[in-house]
Amino acid sequence: MAISGAWATAVAFGPARIGYGLFLPKFRELFGLSQSNAGLIASAAFAGFFVALLFTGMLVARRGARLPVVLGSITALAGFVLVAFAENVTVLALGVVLAATSAGFCWTPFNDAVEQAVDESRHARTLSIVSTGTTVGIACSGALAIAVAGSSHGWRAVWVLFAVAALVSALGNGWALRRLRAPAQHATTRKLTWSAWARPALPLYAIAGSFGITNSIYLSFAVDRVSHSGGLPGLAAELAGPVLYVAFGFGGLFGLLTADIKQRTGLPALVRFILICSCVSVGLIGGWPTAWWSVLLSAALQGLCVMVLSAIFSFWSESLYPSKPTLGFTVVLSLFAAGNIIGPVLAGYSATAFGPASMFFATAAVSLITAVLFPSRVRQR
Repeated sequence: MAISGAWATAVAFGPARIGYGLFLPKFRELFGLSQSNAGLIASAAFAGFFVALLFTGMLVARRGARLPVVLGSITALAGFVLVAFAENVTVLALGVVLAATSAGFCWTPFNDAVEQAVDESRHARTLSIVSTGTTVGIACSGALAIAVAGSSHGWRAVWVLFAVAALVSALGNGWALRRLRAPAQHATTRKLTWSAWARPALPLYAIAGSFGITNSIYLSFAVDRVSHSGGLPGLAAELAGPVLYVAFGFGGLFGLLTADIKQRTGLPALVRFILICSCVSVGLIGGWPTAWWSVLLSAALQGLCVMVLSAIFSFWSESLYPSKPTLGFTVVLSLFAAGNIIGPVLAGYSATAFGPASMFFATAAVSLITAVLFPSRVRQR
C-alpha cells in the first residue's frame, strides 16, 4: 500500500499538479497564451482540484478509499492524453484541468486506507512514504523535461509518459486497495458547534489559505518568470524550468523531518519559520530570476515549504479532530484549494498591470504578513 500510494501521489502532485507550470513557456509559445489567460487556466486547474476534493469526502464516506484513488488516477490519465495531443488552447485547458483533479482524489483517502489496513505502530511511517511521492513526482517531471529539451515535439512524448504512469497508478492502486472494507452506512455523527469545530482551527485555516495563494502562484509562474527573464547563465532557456523543479523536488525531501523538528521547536515556531521560507522563496524569484544561486535556493525552499506544511496540515487537523480526521483534513485542504483558485487569477492580472517582479514581491508579502500575525500559542488536543 505504501508503494502504490507513493506512486499515486507522485502522479497526482507531480506532473498532474505542476506539469502545466513546468511547460508553461512552451505552451505560451505554441498557443499564444497571455499572462492573464495563463493565470485563468491555472486557476481553473486548481478549481478542479477543489471540486474533486469535495467529492472525495463523499466518496470515501460512501464507497471507501479505493474508488477515489483509482478515479483520480484515471482523470490524470485522461488529462495527460488530452494535453499530449492538444492542437488548440481549449483542448490544452481541458486536459490541464482534468489532470489537476487527480490531486483532489488521490491524497486524503490514504488516511482512511492506512487506518484500516496498516498496524497502528506503522501509520506514521506508511503515510510518510505515501507523501514522499510528491517530491519524487516533481523531481522526475523536471528530469524528463530536461531530457527532451531542444526537441520541438519532445514535450508531447513526456506527457505520454505521464499518461503511462497514471495508468500504472490506476491498476496498481486498484489491486493494492482491493481488500479494504466498505464504510459502515449506519454510523451516526454528532453535530459540532462553531466553538468546538472552527474556532480552535482558525490559525490552521489561515496558513492553509495563505499558502494556497502563494504556492499556486509559484507553481504557475515561477518557471515562466525565469524563462522570460533570459534563463540561467550557460543553460538553454527551456532548461531553466526543469532545473527549478528538480531542485524543488529534492528540497522537499527535508520535509520528512517535520515531526522531529516540531517536537524540538514547537508548532508555532516551525510554522513561522516555514512561512518566512515561503516569503524568501517567492521574493528570490521576483528579484533574481536569472541567478543560479537564487533560483536553486528559491526552488528548494518552496519544496521544503510544500512538504512541511503538508505534514502540518495532516497531523494538526488530526490532533484537533481525532474522531473525524478525514473531515477535518478535507476542510483544511478545501481552504488551501480556495487559495489555489484565487492566487493565479490575481497574479496573472497584477503581472500584466504592474509587471512580474512586483507581482512576486506582493506574493512574498502575503507569507510574511501571515508569519507576523501567526499566534505564539495554538490549540492542539
